[in-house]
This record gives sequence, structure tokens and C-alpha cells, in this order.
Amino acid sequence: MGGRTRAGWVAAALGGLGLLCALLGAVMIVAVPPFMRQQVLKNVRIDPSSLTFNVWKDLPVPFYLSVYLFDVLNPREVLAGRSPQVRERGPYVYREFRHKSNITFNDNDTVSFREYRRFQFQPHMSRGSEGDYVSMPNILMLSSAMMAEKKSMALKFLMTMGFSSLGQQAFMNRTVGEIIWGYSDPLIKLINHFLPGMLPLKDKFGLFAEFNNSDSGLFTVFTGVKDFSRVHLVDKWNGISKVNYWHSDQCNMINGTSGQMWAPFMTPETGVEFFSPEACRSMKLIYQEAGVYEGIPTFRFKAPDTLFANGSVYPPNEGFCPCLRNGIQNVSTCKFNAPLFISHPHFYNADPSLAEAVRGLHPSEKEHSLFLDVHPVTGIPMNCSVKLQVSLYMKAVQGIGQTRQIAPVVLPLVWFEERGAMEGEPLQAFYRQLVLMPKVLHYGQFVLLALGGLLLLVPIVYQIRTQGPRDTESQPSPGDTESQPSPASPLLRGPLGGQPAGPGA
Repeated sequence: MGGRTRAGWVAAALGGLGLLCALLGAVMIVAVPPFMRQQVLKNVRIDPSSLTFNVWKDLPVPFYLSVYLFDVLNPREVLAGRSPQVRERGPYVYREFRHKSNITFNDNDTVSFREYRRFQFQPHMSRGSEGDYVSMPNILMLSSAMMAEKKSMALKFLMTMGFSSLGQQAFMNRTVGEIIWGYSDPLIKLINHFLPGMLPLKDKFGLFAEFNNSDSGLFTVFTGVKDFSRVHLVDKWNGISKVNYWHSDQCNMINGTSGQMWAPFMTPETGVEFFSPEACRSMKLIYQEAGVYEGIPTFRFKAPDTLFANGSVYPPNEGFCPCLRNGIQNVSTCKFNAPLFISHPHFYNADPSLAEAVRGLHPSEKEHSLFLDVHPVTGIPMNCSVKLQVSLYMKAVQGIGQTRQIAPVVLPLVWFEERGAMEGEPLQAFYRQLVLMPKVLHYGQFVLLALGGLLLLVPIVYQIRTQGPRDTESQPSPGDTESQPSPASPLLRGPLGGQPAGPGA
């Protein structure tokens, strides 16, 4: 009796524990999702108390800038009107260091900052050195010639004489370091004299000269502390809410973020939009596929086919025109009126005639498309590769002898890739706090429910087993002689207990 009582107490205790586990699991199913959502909202906003503030302030992700230059192999033939032949040189790889400064929190739920960049050459990651010589178009001279095309013949004659006196030719042979980071050129003074206001330069010119040890402007973005629906969105850039480079309000709009983080809880329909000062416009990427980066679920976003489409193919882009061909964007209005175009590298996803006009180009989706892998729950990029090409439109300009008989062509100058991937301790900390812990809580609630259900079965089974024998004792047993009448039973005997009475007894 005592043993059965102890077993009953144990069964009852296990049942109580099971009920507690089941209730806790049910409560977690209801409470955990909003709790986790609240934690994400709290930790991705721009606030010194948030978990990701230091990530936003000083990006721990190692960024690299890879530069590829197009070496013109037949400059004399190009001057004679033949098609150019190029050879891709590089990559010349630079480690990119970024940090935000002048961080100022404003009263209207915004924060202002400047992000400074510094580049350091990585010889072990590069194919070549900064001392390599490359033959390229003389961007300053050819741009000046193009801009003087509709000027008077007298001015063009003076420019031709000036070019000659300075030894300027249509093509130049300079080192990679000079082309990328700048070189001194007396032509800058000549351009500033004949075309004042054209260049904001004093004595040096380089494709990336304005990027090193500088910032990309004053950004003012929403913190999301008061209104989370606008977290990370750009409010103003350099004090303006829209640019004035283009010919439509839609193209001039500053949309999206500054390109570092996005709002959390993304869906495939969300898209990724950011403002690029280098491209002088906002860009929107579209969802491609779901994936996993180092155990972290991601959404991959890519550039749509219409990103650099001209107005006839994609009417909303009409404001970026005048356009030459589909797939390249005219950026002359924001690049000192120089006839420059941006596109995907090697004219990928552009009008095929562009790549066919320049020998040595090989467009490839794998090599030349851009993408962003973003953790959809937090909006933090895990792995990214942004690629752009800068090209020069060049042709013979009547009256300027240095341009000879150059046939009209959009000649690629350089393409570059900015890439970064979260790794090391920042990646591990991110995984533990924002992926592993929510996953443990998610599965933990179902484990508690299952465990609670199993423990609740213990007292039920115990009750069935303890009540089962009592029910069988109340039923007749085939072997019970006391309840079964035997052949010798008095009920089967005669009146006096002897043999049954026969006839005439």
C-alpha cells in the first residue's frame, strides 16, 4: 500500500511538472515572437544603447576595393578611325578603412555624420603593382575637346595650340598609381582658364583622387528611435533632400538608406534601395533568392535589368537621359560635364553593340553582376559585391587636331568592385546573439510543449494501471470453484441429498 502511494506521488509530481512545461511552452509560443521582434527593433535602431550601434559607427567588416583598368593596345589605330582593342589589367586591390565622425543626434529623430574612407594597397592580393604603366585615353584633353565641340573655331584653334604646347595627346601612358590616385598636369590650369568652373581641381587629376582620405558628403538619416518605419532612411545629403543633376523629380529623389543597413523583417517584395553619391543617384536592387552565409539565413538582392536602361526601354529612366545606348547611364551632369557613362563592367546587360565596338570585352553575369546578401530579420548585410564601370565617350572633334579621326565609341576606362563580408568575431557574435539565441527560443517552446505532453501522460498511465486489477476482481473467473456449481452440488441432488428420485421413489 505504501509503495503504491509513493508511486502515486511521483506520478502526480511528474504530471504537475508536465503541466508547467506545457503552459510555459504555450506562453512562449504566444510571447516569444513579439518579444524577439521588440529586441530586434531595439537593437537595430541608431542609438548608443543598441547592440548594432558600434557596427554602424565603425564597420568591423573588412572592405576591399578592386580596380581593373583597360589598357588600350592600339592607340594609333584608334586615332586613324579603327575600333579600339583593350586588355583588362588588374585587379589592383586596396583595403578600405571606414569610420564615421561628426556624429550629431538631432531633435527630429535623425543623426548626421560623415563617413571617412582611407585606402591601403594590398600587393599580395593584387595582380600587378601601382608602378605598372597603362595606355589610356587622356580624359582631361578628350573631355575638353568634346565640351568645346559647339564652340567657335577660334577657341578650338587656341585649345589645339595650347594642347600642343603642353605636349598633350589623345592617349597617355601613365602608372596605375597616377591614374587611380592622381597626377599633376598643367592642362588643369589651361582648362580652368578657357573653361572656368569646369573642374573643381587645382593641380591633380585621378579617377579615385577624390575618394582617398575623404568623405562622401554629409548624411542625415533617421535613427528609428521615435518612428521605426523610417529607420536608416536618408533624410538629407549635404543639406538637400533631392539632387538637381537630372531632368525629372523622380530621378532626382534621394531614396533608401546610405547603403550600410536596412530596415529589419524584410520580405522578397521589400527590395533594397540606397543613395550612391558616386553614381549621383539612388539605386534599387530586387530580390533574387534565399541563401545561407556561414550558417546565417540571407536574402540575395541583385540589380534589375532596368537599372541603367534608357528612357525608351524603361520610361522612369527618361530623366537620366540624353542616352546613347541601352544599359549605360550618362553621368556628365554630375561629373564636371565630362562625357562619362556608368554601367555594369564590360557592358554586361547593355546593348550588345557597345561590347562589340571594343575588342577585348567579355561580359559575364558571374563576373560582372552585383549583389547584396542581407540578413532579412535585422537588415544587416552579410556579404556584398558592388561593381560599376566608368566609360568615356570619345570621337573626332572638328577643329581640334589631337582628336584626329577617332570614330565615335564609348570606351571603358575602369571598372571597380567594392566588396565586404562579415567574418571573425563580429560574425560569431552576430550569429550567437541574433541567430542562435532566437533559434534556441523558437525550438525551445516546442520542446517544452512536447516534454509537457509526455509528462502529463505519466499520471494518466499510472491511474489506468492501478485501477485495472480492481475491475477484473469483480468479474467471475472461469477457474473459481466457489462460484461455479459442481456435479455434486445439492442443487442437483434429490430432496434428501441422495440420488435423484426416480419414478415411484
